[in-house]
Amino acid sequence: MEKLNMRIQRNNNLNDVYYEDEVGPGNGRHYYEVRRGDKVVANIQFQNGPRNVEGSIPGVVEADLLEIVRHRLQCFQKGEFATRENALALTATEEALMWMNKRTEDRAESGKLGTYQK
Repeated sequence: MEKLNMRIQRNNNLNDVYYEDEVGPGNGRHYYEVRRGDKVVANIQFQNGPRNVEGSIPGVVEADLLEIVRHRLQCFQKGEFATRENALALTATEEALMWMNKRTEDRAESGKLGTYQK
């Protein structure tokens, strides 16, 4: 496991993130661990291989994690932790989801969704 270099979130980190340095399709990595000291607090297995294809390893996709972040930010904005920064982060997360969905819809429309075709 390699430690992820967090170039944006450099200071005051609660956790460290590690990734399995096995290169997958498109140069992607598929397994991450979030650690606090010696304790693993989360394991994240990304989809590895085309969806619904035998032999592929099922996992989350980027949009799943963004939807979780979106929901948490929406919850915070309805409570005592509502801030301008959270609102801006929510907008950016929603924009990222929009672009990820556009890619998915375009690939589905062209018959490439679930394949390695460019």
